[in-house]
Amino acid sequence: MIVGISGASGVIMGWYLLRALHEMPEVETHLIITEGAAVTFPYETELSLAEVCALADVVHDNHDMAASISSGSYETDGMIIIPCSMKTVAGIVSGYTDDLLLRAADVCLKEGRKVVIVPREMPMSRIHLRNIKEAADYGCCVVPPVLTFYNGADTVEKQIQHIIGKVLMQFHLHSRDFVPWQGSDAAGR
Repeated sequence: MIVGISGASGVIMGWYLLRALHEMPEVETHLIITEGAAVTFPYETELSLAEVCALADVVHDNHDMAASISSGSYETDGMIIIPCSMKTVAGIVSGYTDDLLLRAADVCLKEGRKVVIVPREMPMSRIHLRNIKEAADYGCCVVPPVLTFYNGADTVEKQIQHIIGKVLMQFHLHSRDFVPWQGSDAAGR
């Protein structure tokens, strides 16, 4: 699984995703952290990049265009970009693959592999919305990090865990911290 962390606000979600995948020994993770994300981590978290990278099996330099994941002949299950900046969305939809994160997404799409983007911007302009629609039209699964309330997610951490669970479901993976909807009959109604 390729995990891309771009420079949008919400880089902590990338760490939560890596932590969930790290608990799944059957999943090998390839991590790309953009320069923007590297700058954002100390603003938004107390995590060091070393702590984040330690959760991945392989860490790639975003400028290494010869990395294994830059080729379609290197098989992966797909890619998750969390958070996904509007710059990254624009790069995906225009095919502008000037770094490894964008190249890896492009490779996954051309090979018919799933690409999940977690776009982080609010409010969204018409340009953002157009680009997100285009990304979906090109095959990306769009999982915006929206709040949920039906499962008792009463803390920021529980909200993030819900988002991570929804992202992982796209690959038929299940996080132990995800609380799915049980149906109205489960709530005693």
